[in-house]
Amino acid sequence: MAVKPFTRQPKLFRTLEPYLYLAPATLFLIVVFFYPIVQVIRLSFMQMEAVGGPIVSLGNYQLVFEDPVFWRGVKNNGELLLTVPIMTVLGLILAILLFERVVGWKIYRTMIFMPSILAVPTVGLAFVYLLGMNGILNTLLRGIGLGAITREWIGNATWVIPAIGLVIIYREVGFGVILFLARLMSLDQEILEAAEIDGANWWQKHTYVTIPQLGAVIEFFVIVEFITMLSWVFGYVYTMTSGGPSFASTVMEFYIWKHAFAFRTPGMAAAVAVILLIITTVFIFLQLRIRHQRLD
Repeated sequence: MAVKPFTRQPKLFRTLEPYLYLAPATLFLIVVFFYPIVQVIRLSFMQMEAVGGPIVSLGNYQLVFEDPVFWRGVKNNGELLLTVPIMTVLGLILAILLFERVVGWKIYRTMIFMPSILAVPTVGLAFVYLLGMNGILNTLLRGIGLGAITREWIGNATWVIPAIGLVIIYREVGFGVILFLARLMSLDQEILEAAEIDGANWWQKHTYVTIPQLGAVIEFFVIVEFITMLSWVFGYVYTMTSGGPSFASTVMEFYIWKHAFAFRTPGMAAAVAVILLIITTVFIFLQLRIRHQRLD
């Protein structure tokens, strides 16, 4: 029986073959990711007129920049960014203590990580009952004779952002602890033992030996949490305060939702979404550039 000779594939097919394999995933990204971004950018330049339909202009951006509520939201997002260094330091301390296997470390590990797997609305509602004027915290303060320091923690314009920041720290710090602890468990124990033999105390060992080796993981956690503070805090605000009192807890995400679905001004919502996208993109670009320069 004659064997059919092997025929080589055409050069053009061999050139296009890798792209054909990538085509389904690329098409999916275009439809789900890039097309909506293009549409949001287009919508941000469309402004409705009383006569003649929508026109292309910068009117939506002008209205946004003239709105004091928008700037209040930017300020609130900026204040929430201050929770990132707090979470990072607290996460490092807790991870090191768990790594040292303090008494009851298994129980503490579960307690610390549990909030990070709970849904944001669940955590938000729990703290509404905790921090309300007649909530658990104020009830306890009155019970021990400290009623003078009770506050409407989430109903007061001065305290509402710190209260939301506290809830974010409570939920997000467990994620950092798990990241840091996983990296600590992969460290070469001989390095730590060598530091102890050289006379390094607990503080020196972790400051000069342990933490520098966590640099990449710390950087990753900081980036993720910075992005979270800019574009993933809507759930906390919506559940706990709905942007109040008097827009005191409004953030950019909530501003977008309010104009898109409550005020029926999608052009302004799209304009803020584009601004938020630019801010996040610039931050990521600067971070990648700093990392590249450090590696060089």
